[in-house]
Amino acid sequence: MELYATTVPLLFFVFVLAVLLGVELISKVPSQLHTPLMSGSNAISGITIVGALIAAGREDSGAVVTILATLAVTFAMINVVGGYLVTDRMLEMFKSKDKKEEKQ
Repeated sequence: MELYATTVPLLFFVFVLAVLLGVELISKVPSQLHTPLMSGSNAISGITIVGALIAAGREDSGAVVTILATLAVTFAMINVVGGYLVTDRMLEMFKSKDKKEEKQ
């Protein structure tokens, strides 16, 4: 019980600090770089997928953990696929018109 009382406030402090730092950093990013950075961060959601699959696959986990892990896998997959689609669309905009005509 003593470990819990000291760990939770520390974890909450780290969470709040990460939110404030993230907001400050993202607000300084120029709009031209926003899409590539978001595409990269969406791809990092693959780490979430791996962790959620590990949590969902544990035999000793309860029903709540399994449900939350399944939701995490679902939302992370949506994020990853969406990130790749946005990246593909963005890269398509930078191709020259000659290459676009050859492709069709």
